[in-house]
Formats: sequence, C-alpha cells, structure tokens
Amino acid sequence: MAAVIIQDTGPRIEDLSKCVHCGLCLQHCPTYLETGLETESPRGRLYLMRARAEGRIQATENFLGHIGLCLVCRNCEAVCPSGVPFGRIMEAERAQLHSQRKAAWPERLLRSLVLRHLLPHRGRLSLLAGLLRFYQRSGLQRLVRGSGLLRLLPRELAQMEALTPRLPDEIFRLQPSVIPAQGTLRARVALLSGCVMPYLYAEVNRATVRVLARNGCEVALPQGQTCCGALHVHSGEAEEARLLARRNIDAFLEAAPDAIVVNAAGCGATMKEYPELLRDDPEYAEKARRFSALVYDVSEYLAALDLRGPLGPVPIKATYQDACHLAHAQRITQQPRALLRAIPGLELAEMKTPDRCCGSAGVYNIANQEFSQRLLDSKMADVAATEAELIVAANPGCMLQLSLGLQRAGLPGRVAHVVEVLDWAYQAAEEGKAGSLNSG
Repeated sequence: MAAVIIQDTGPRIEDLSKCVHCGLCLQHCPTYLETGLETESPRGRLYLMRARAEGRIQATENFLGHIGLCLVCRNCEAVCPSGVPFGRIMEAERAQLHSQRKAAWPERLLRSLVLRHLLPHRGRLSLLAGLLRFYQRSGLQRLVRGSGLLRLLPRELAQMEALTPRLPDEIFRLQPSVIPAQGTLRARVALLSGCVMPYLYAEVNRATVRVLARNGCEVALPQGQTCCGALHVHSGEAEEARLLARRNIDAFLEAAPDAIVVNAAGCGATMKEYPELLRDDPEYAEKARRFSALVYDVSEYLAALDLRGPLGPVPIKATYQDACHLAHAQRITQQPRALLRAIPGLELAEMKTPDRCCGSAGVYNIANQEFSQRLLDSKMADVAATEAELIVAANPGCMLQLSLGLQRAGLPGRVAHVVEVLDWAYQAAEEGKAGSLNSG
C-alpha cells in the first residue's frame, strides 16, 4: 500500500483556544526571559498564531521571526494549568508555514543538506564521519580554523563545524543484531541507534548496550531502523518525518521487543508522539499507538527495572542538565537523578535552573546562533556556580551545546550521558577501583 500524503492544515483552533492568557508560562520561557517581549512569550505566540489562523494577520517576516525564535522547549507546556499542547501547536504551525512559503537559500541549503540528504541515510553519514575524522586528525582542521577560511562559509555551516566534537576512532555499528543478556533474562529490548549517535557519541550507545545487558536485558538492534524524524518535525518537515516514522514502526514492531529503549531525549519524545504525527494515516495510526506504548527513555526504563549491582565508586562532583524534551515533553526528571544518586562517591550538585534550555533545541543553535549563545552563556553561569567537574545530560544535542559552552566559558571538566556514568560505576565495581572520567 502506498504511503498516504497528509495535508498539513496548521494548528487546531480547539488547541489554540485552550490558552486563557493567564501568563503563568512567562517566567518559564527562555526567549521571554531574555527579551522581556510579549511577542517572544508562549502567550504572545499563541495570540499571533490564532490571529493568523483566523485570517486577521498574515505570515509576514516579522511574524516568522517570532515563530522562528521559539525553542519549542515546551517548558510552558509543562507548567500550563489549562493544558495547552504548545509543542503540537508549534509543530503544526511550522509544518503549514513550510508548505506555504519559500525559505531563504541558507535555510533551504541547511534543510536539504542535513534533514533530507544526510540524517536518513546511514551510508552517507558513515562517509561523512570518515571525512570528518580525517579532517580532525590530519591537522587540516587546525589549519582551516587558523586561516580564517571558515568566515567565508555561510554562518550555518561554520557553526556546524564549530559544534562538531572530536569523532571517536570506532563508530557504533548495528552488529551483532542481538546482544545477549547477562545473568537471568529479564526482558528483550530494542535500542534506537539514532542517526548521529553512532558517529558522534558511539560510546554512549556502547555504554547503553552494556548497562542494559548487565541488567538482564537482551538488546536487539533492528537493521531497518532510521532517523527518528525529530529534527524534521521541529523544523516543519512533517511529511519527511512521517516517512521516517513509518520505517521505524515497521522495523521495531517486526523485532517484537518488550520495550523500545532510547538514549536521546528528543528522539524519545518524537517517537512517543508518532500517534499524533500519523493520526490521519489509515494504515499506520494504530501501529503508531502500539509502537509508542513501547518507547522508554533509557533512564526511565532502568529506574523502573531496578538496577542490578554492584556499582563501584565514581568520586566526582556532577550537575545534571534536564533535556527539554525529557523534562517537559516526557515529564521525566527524577529517574536520571535517582540513577546518579545510586552511584557511590558521586555528589550531585543541582543548578539553579536545570530545566531551562541550554540553547541547543535541534538545529536552533545553527539557525539562531546569536540567541542560542546568549542562552548558553546563561547556562554556563549556572553550571559554574555549582563548581561541578562533570555535566551530565541525556540528549546528544545538549551534550554538543554544553561541550561548546565549557570551551566558551573556559571552564574545566567535561560532559557525559547519564548511562555513561552508570557504565563507569559498573566498570569500577568490576575492576575493584574508583571510576574516573577516562573510564569506558
């Protein structure tokens, strides 16, 4: 059966009508707090979107600027007493705007290069990773950065180069397709490998597999899986996101797992919301509901599973950054902290505003570089106040952004994923010594 093409008609009036303009969201909105402008608040944007839906205003450049500056961090959604589904509204708005307007060429280049011709294609990602590894290790990167050549590139591409971490020597591969559980089998799970994780954060995926296996999980790596479509949804590329969602639904349901485990917060949020994305697809709507019921963030799953010990000491002071789409979209905040507090020797120092966006927000730190860096500088001041040696996160975009922030602020330490820190603790127990930042 051919895939259904779904017409994106914009936000539903019943969703927009839920806002009662109480303003409780204002003090939780990063863009409002930075600018103090009503038009950069959730309430202001909802008013603008409703006015456009009712034909009272047009999608002018000014309107598009207010919509584009939104991080879609969904902090407003988490605190809204009226239950306004802000994430769903903004994604529908952007999808309709994308279908009705022709973007400027830098934006079109970014969308075409990254969203359509790169992320959904494992072979192309692997080739690019090899080229980037050569670029970083050959001395070419140092030469290019020192020469000022990056200033000749479009700002978006130059920012992508600045954000790229040093690639690992070995990528994470989908082989073997099944990793056996250690000890008594407790569950059979399927892991989302992700589009960028195997190349930028291969060790996070390997740590995820090791920790799940240590906790009695047989881990399947479905070969037909692809990019989850999160960046496409956030950017208004709804139809491309649906194509990717259908591929993932088929691949993971065929594996028949007890759970689908995800170690990237943005991916997990989008996968849990596949039923909304495919609600008008007669073939996939019910499949999407079955699929989403199986999806768990890795911290959510491990906390519910009850960790098997022993955990060795990791003597370090750490702070935890709430990924927006874990804390606000999935409402998962305590499980990662519970896992970290279970590790002997680890001191968890909370930031003043750990759930405020770091400015990554998908491709926001590329498309809105200046404002993203303002948010990042505020986040680094928050981090510095904790005197932590380690920032723990749960999303690759946050990890990239926070690593850049440490460099910009000249702060010591590093960034790691929750599951990596758990893996260090397991290794410390096996080796009979304290874990370190070099573990794994």
